[in-house]
Amino acid sequence: MDILRTPDDRFEGLDGFPFAPHYAEIPDGDGGTLRVHYLDEGPAEASPVLLMHGEPSWSYLYRHMIGPLVVAGHRVIAPDLVGFGRSDKPVATTDYSYAHHVDWMSAVVFDALDLHDITFFGQDWGGLVGLRLVAAEPERFARVAVGNTGLPTGDGRPSEAFLAWQRFSQETKDFPVGAIVNGGCVTDLPPEVIAAYDAPFPDDSYKAGARIFPSLVPTSPDDPAAEANKRAWQVLATFERPFLTCFSDSDPITKGGAAPFLARVPGTNGQAHTTITGAGHFLQEDNGRQLAEVLAAFIAATPSG
Repeated sequence: MDILRTPDDRFEGLDGFPFAPHYAEIPDGDGGTLRVHYLDEGPAEASPVLLMHGEPSWSYLYRHMIGPLVVAGHRVIAPDLVGFGRSDKPVATTDYSYAHHVDWMSAVVFDALDLHDITFFGQDWGGLVGLRLVAAEPERFARVAVGNTGLPTGDGRPSEAFLAWQRFSQETKDFPVGAIVNGGCVTDLPPEVIAAYDAPFPDDSYKAGARIFPSLVPTSPDDPAAEANKRAWQVLATFERPFLTCFSDSDPITKGGAAPFLARVPGTNGQAHTTITGAGHFLQEDNGRQLAEVLAAFIAATPSG
């Protein structure tokens, strides 16, 4: 597997991002290794809050949330998915699959970091991948929160907004990552923030993972990931630990996406489900402080053990 590694100087002086990098070496599934980046802030002895990003962002997306969660006493871990951020980037689009992303993050979260008593939050692909981790080893997770995400099995028709995004990702000559994130926000991001989202990708050769990701979402029952996601739903249907939905009020792609969780996951019963206001698809960017407050309150209201 051929990989690219974004030069470190691309990440120097990013706006509002003072966090030190950490790395885990994991198997790439092809006889080699991948270096995966993660942020690790707060007291090491505290139970971890695992924040997983989606497409085409990276852990920079959580910069507004990390500080408040650390102040509340939590250890915060935010990995970069393979192909994103400071993590290694396989060159060929064929190196990426839904199953590979799950295996790679499992190797980081379960094997390298050996996390337990986890509070998980996932958005976009962070939910698609992270919920598979929850289903694989539910005993590691004290509670789960999701926003602007899902666990598709290919049985329902995707929204027109998603299908348009999928077509764009495969057909466009230019894939402007920072502009794409800006377009998924209600707020208008300043140039230095857009530049920070572009930082992991010096040129198009680094964007194989970002470009292929939308086409990996299961949109038909015969998708390679459909059966694995159906099995994951079977586990979630028995998940009785606290499960919170906190979708935003202005995301056309995932609008209504909380409903399947509320209908099928028993852990949603009695929780203070919340709508994050004034936020688009990237709710962490638009209103990350409210989302951090919601997660901190959720943890405080549902003590583990």
